[in-house]
Amino acid sequence: MAMLTGEYFHQMDAKNRIRIPAKLRKELGDEYYFAYGTNNCIFVFPKAKMEEYLDVLGATKISDLEAQKRVRMFTRTCVSVEEDSQGRVTLSPELRRHAKLGKEDKDLVICGAVNRVEIWNKKIYDEYFAGQDDNFDELFSQLGI
Repeated sequence: MAMLTGEYFHQMDAKNRIRIPAKLRKELGDEYYFAYGTNNCIFVFPKAKMEEYLDVLGATKISDLEAQKRVRMFTRTCVSVEEDSQGRVTLSPELRRHAKLGKEDKDLVICGAVNRVEIWNKKIYDEYFAGQDDNFDELFSQLGI
């Protein structure tokens, strides 16, 4: 199982390319996938984890139209990632729109989330975590570990 942890601050270049931090990249392996994530982030899954999720989603009854809608909603956003010769990957217009990365938004936070990586617009990330350090003990106690 991948051990994806840590928080890294990066920038997207003028051609909408990013580099996944080396520590996270090593854990992701040679093949990985981008998908829409929750709270306007981009999920990055190792191939094995994506296959596991797709197996579960593939078991959805084809006659369950509402469940099929949810499956399609997620799977239409899943794309295999291809790095260029310098290890960069391009964020598509759809992924940038989902993550609210406009032309002026180049600052990113790339963080590990146990079995996936998340790519965030730094402004949204900062808003999401605002004040959470103030009640860290309370939130930590709810993890159940």
